[in-house]
This record gives sequence, structure tokens and C-alpha cells, in this order.
Amino acid sequence: MPDSARQKPYTAIILAGERGPGDPLVAHASVCCKAMVEIDGTPMILRVLAALESAAHVGRCILSGPGHEKMTAGSPVSQLLEAGSVDWCEPQQTPSTSAYSAMQRVPADVPVLVTTADHPLLTAEIVDRFCNQSLARGVDVTVGLAPYGLVKAAYPDMKKTILRFSDGDYCGCNLFAFLTVDGRRMADYWRRVETQRKNPVRIIRILGWGAVIRYLLGRLTLQSALASLSRRLHLNLGAVILPYAEAAVDIDSVADHDIVQKKLSQRQKP
Repeated sequence: MPDSARQKPYTAIILAGERGPGDPLVAHASVCCKAMVEIDGTPMILRVLAALESAAHVGRCILSGPGHEKMTAGSPVSQLLEAGSVDWCEPQQTPSTSAYSAMQRVPADVPVLVTTADHPLLTAEIVDRFCNQSLARGVDVTVGLAPYGLVKAAYPDMKKTILRFSDGDYCGCNLFAFLTVDGRRMADYWRRVETQRKNPVRIIRILGWGAVIRYLLGRLTLQSALASLSRRLHLNLGAVILPYAEAAVDIDSVADHDIVQKKLSQRQKP
């Protein structure tokens, strides 16, 4: 990666689109959209933006969603947009298409950080560690992961998707870095995988039969998985292992919300 790219601050894209009508979490919180669900009295999206704005490695922020109809006059997000603190673009039908669309607004030589609005425990420390180590990898794209054991110890009641490799189990952190022009092709690949999410055979063909079989047999290491995917995509992919349980916490359900709220309340007790 050229030195000029390393010196430029990231542009952060925050995905804040909706999953459609009838989201139980939105109804439970009595808010207009998921991004405005409050954690400890503050909407999740504002917590995420505060972490990004405090991070040394992040410059510009682009908010992909919520839709115009969700942002009433005078709302906290509307005020941020009016003040020019954050840019906004219309969300697309899926997270991948939203990320791909927003990425077209970012100059080619600027590294891109993608995260989500339902990441309320994100901190500037987590962001900077991920951004710094991503640049140090010398690859095109990185993904943030947290050891499952760490997450389980801190949030034993939270249901998490576990990525099981022969050399360790991990949880995703909704943190992705697109570090080169070539790396942005990964966003287009993400779109292709997402469109085939209901067709397992086609997804396996995209990922490669060999890697999928080794994964199912418990014989695939994390590095082997990244190397296999890198070869198929003609890119260099890397992972950043983050030593923070909170990096893997997103709010997908009422249960998640209650667990995180309870955790924060316990921390505040003398």
C-alpha cells in the first residue's frame, strides 16, 4: 500500500438502514427506526458517531440511512446533518449494496472503514486499534474479529454467531476496512454473496468447495480461510483480532438490548 494512503484518515461509513416493517426492537423502544433505539439514554447511532468522531484515525463520516422519512425535523440526527458534522446518503436494499453505494462517494486513495449503527459499545480506542492494525497488515481488506471466549465471558447470555476454526473461535465485530482501490472490489463481492444467501449451493461455489468442506470438518484455520478467499478474489485479505468483548456486541433483538443496558447499569453502580 502506498505511503500516501497510510497517511490519510479513514472515511467511516455507518450502515443505518432498516430491516423492514415490524422490527420487534423498534416497537419495543417506541422509536422511528433501529438506529434511534436508546442505550443508557442515548440513541445508538449517536454513540457510534461519538466514537468515530473521537478516533484519531477517522476523518469524514458518511451515514447510510435511515431514510429521509425517518428523520423528523429537529431530531438529533437531523441536527447533525444540518450542522455538517456528518454526511448522509440514501440507504439501499441491503447492507452490502448500501456500503457499495456509499463507497462511491469516497476518493479512491482514501481508506474506508465500514461499521453499523447498532454498535453502541464501540469506542474510539477500539476504532483506532482496528484502523491502525489494518493499515499495518499491508493488505487490501481487513475484518475485525474478537475471540469468542472473551465475548462469552463478558456477555454469557448473549447469542452470538460463532466462526469456528481449527485454531480458535471468533465473533464478528461489524468492522471492515477497505484499504486499496482493489480492495473495494470486495464490497461488490459481498453484494454477490448476499444476493445468493438463500441458495447455499451457489454460496459454496463462490467461496470454494475445498474451503467449505475443511471448515465443516473443523480443519480450516483462520489464516487458511483468508488465504483461500484471497486467491479466489485476487485480493489480499486480513483479520484484526481485537481484545475487546464490546467490539463484538451489536443490538439485534430486545434481548440484546436488555443485556447491554443491564451491563451498563451494573458498571455505574458504586
